[in-house]
Amino acid sequence: MITRSEIEIHDNSGMFSIISAFPEQLKQAFDIGINIALKNEYPGINNIIITGLGGSAIGGDLIRSCLQYEINIPIQVNRNYYLPAYAGKNTLVIVSSYSGDTEETISAYNDAVKKGCKIVCISSGGKLTIMAENDGYDNVKLPRGYQPRCALAFSFISLLMLFVKLGLIKERDNEISGLIKLMEERSMIYSYVEGSDNPAIKIAGHIQGKIPVIYSSNDLLDAVNLRWRGQFAENSKSLAFGNLFPELNHNEIVGWQENSEFLRNFALIFLLDREDNPRIVKRQKVTKEILEPYRGLDIEIVSEGNSKLERIFDLVYLGDWISFYLAILYKTDPAPIEKINILKNKLMES
Repeated sequence: MITRSEIEIHDNSGMFSIISAFPEQLKQAFDIGINIALKNEYPGINNIIITGLGGSAIGGDLIRSCLQYEINIPIQVNRNYYLPAYAGKNTLVIVSSYSGDTEETISAYNDAVKKGCKIVCISSGGKLTIMAENDGYDNVKLPRGYQPRCALAFSFISLLMLFVKLGLIKERDNEISGLIKLMEERSMIYSYVEGSDNPAIKIAGHIQGKIPVIYSSNDLLDAVNLRWRGQFAENSKSLAFGNLFPELNHNEIVGWQENSEFLRNFALIFLLDREDNPRIVKRQKVTKEILEPYRGLDIEIVSEGNSKLERIFDLVYLGDWISFYLAILYKTDPAPIEKINILKNKLMES
């Protein structure tokens, strides 16, 4: 179905190698996190805002999902030019822009300065690094050379280790080591093209020519759901949609009634976790039964791993590979993001 030669033809930017090297990226990110040295103090934090866009924000979403039942300080991910009105002197604002030049994030940084927030920046350089250094704020420096969506290990692990350094959560060294080991195992499986047992290739083949609709719980996997949709868009150059239990049972489930012929082009993907609420598990089962006559096909994928961290990235990494192989099936280079670049250039003109 997919051959090495097809990958070589279409993967002109080496996305295959980048995704394969995700475990090594995690190791490098862990080293960066261990060596975070904060020059400022951060007393009295009563809320956290992680501000960023796209690939620079998804790490914040995953942190929020992973820690929501552990940390007793509210975390919000902000994707806007300005911060919420409540942001103030007791707000820790983590400004995340991999490039350091994202205009919405630069605007949010200036708003955080104006509001007197506590600020830590995470970037690989650009305007944000210069501003943070000039203004005396801590800045976690990431290595350059990646597209933001390909730098998830850096954006996520740096956040996780920053939370540890600030004393907001317990240390995660053993969990990160377990995560790296699991990702090494998954990398060997998903990068093996010659065999017929690669689950990422199989799933990509199943959903080829269809529109993925991703359903998951609102607990651990909401950010994973978002990541999958983003990767289908940027890597596969194809639309994907998604929603969360239990909310979708109060509205969207009814929307599967009409346009039945069109709905046959949808592939319904259920992302499941062993700690899903028992009532959510029941809802998933009943929802699948109700929608069976309408959707084209459905796929169930259960997260695996010893910790929440492992289970989250077990699905994140699978989604990255599926979106890559789907791009190859569509005979397109997964790396370029032409429409985003056109948009940015036109915004710069104005």
